Amino acid sequence: MGTLMLYTGVIGLVVAQRLVELQVSRRHERQLRSRGAVEHGAGHWPWMVALHTAFLVSCVAEPWLLERPVAPWLSVAAAAAVALGLGLRVWSLASLGERWTARVLVLPGAPLVATGPYRFLRHPNYLAVVLEIAAIPLVHGAWLTAAVFTVLNAAMLTVRIRTEEAALARAVKAR
Repeated sequence: MGTLMLYTGVIGLVVAQRLVELQVSRRHERQLRSRGAVEHGAGHWPWMVALHTAFLVSCVAEPWLLERPVAPWLSVAAAAAVALGLGLRVWSLASLGERWTARVLVLPGAPLVATGPYRFLRHPNYLAVVLEIAAIPLVHGAWLTAAVFTVLNAAMLTVRIRTEEAALARAVKAR
């Protein structure tokens, strides 16, 4: 029961982190929109919010309701993957600076960001999300949550990345 309480607390910290990120995103959105940024793919935003909310709820619900055992070796490996994902997330967001938002907003005429992890990967923040969604539930044996939401997240990212790529291509072409 002690590890489950600790894990639940960690999920609470993840929720708090995501809420802070949403506040930062909203501030950046206002700034970018005031400079002429255009949103793309707004229709998938509610689905993405629902997916991530359900994911976090499931991370807690599965171990509590199904009394998942903890495999120490898996917990350690999953925690390392979560830490790697978090580091990549922070690096990605810091590299984008005020241009980072949770929505797809493109500032016409602005060059693509090519610093930080963007020197090596086209979508490093999405890789961070993939790592987190696969690994966070496994910290406490929630393999069903990891499996289901990894598949759902892959579908969501397919839509999201296509939307972002098309928007960025149009912005680059317009310059």
